[in-house]
Amino acid sequence: MDLTTALDARDATVCVVGAGGKKSTLFALADRLDRPVVTASVRIPIFDDRVAAVRVTADPVAALGEAGPDEWPLGLVPERDRSDRYLGYDTETVAEIADAAPGATLVKADGARLREFNAPGDREPQIPSNADIVAPIASAHVVGEPLTEEHVHRPEEVAAITGRETGDEIRPADVATVLASPAGGLKGVPGDATAIPVVNKVDDEADAAAARALAGEILMRANVPRVVLTRLTADDPVVEVVE
Repeated sequence: MDLTTALDARDATVCVVGAGGKKSTLFALADRLDRPVVTASVRIPIFDDRVAAVRVTADPVAALGEAGPDEWPLGLVPERDRSDRYLGYDTETVAEIADAAPGATLVKADGARLREFNAPGDREPQIPSNADIVAPIASAHVVGEPLTEEHVHRPEEVAAITGRETGDEIRPADVATVLASPAGGLKGVPGDATAIPVVNKVDDEADAAAARALAGEILMRANVPRVVLTRLTADDPVVEVVE
């Protein structure tokens, strides 16, 4: 199964949340879809080199109508925050972009500060009401690591969801508990949307074994159609689909 099929991404509004592969998922999808838009409802690192064009605009719907044939995938952002990142639009504007877009709209909907695993804060995720797919992501590499800020964004929130202590070794069940939790990976998912969890950085057989265990735990805990195991740096990024 290819990535766009595994995530039901064709002509969909896909929001990525979590840690350990959000931006890689967005750009891997953008490379495989027809006339996609890449945008964000939170801050996003500069990504001009990952799409055909980026328009910095307060009127993204108008920018969509002006986009030329060589500007896809098209990035849309409201303004530059500092030298290395853009700001995101509010969720109502992202919803308007999705309604006007000719193809898929791919949205970074929370932050993780480059960690492998996270739980959302009070004001995250920022998911538009017309989202079709929400992909909660975690890295297989976090399994076996300590539950600390070195590896996890908001370890105290992860501890609260899992009942573990900060500093404990992270188990597949802990990652699954967060991804399958309405306070974690499923937080803010609209009622009409489908959640499809992703376990990324499945780079070897040890990662694959941990990811399969994780996927099985998620499927027992949450009403999701599948869990997608990925190596997003590969030409064929889907390692396995667990249903």
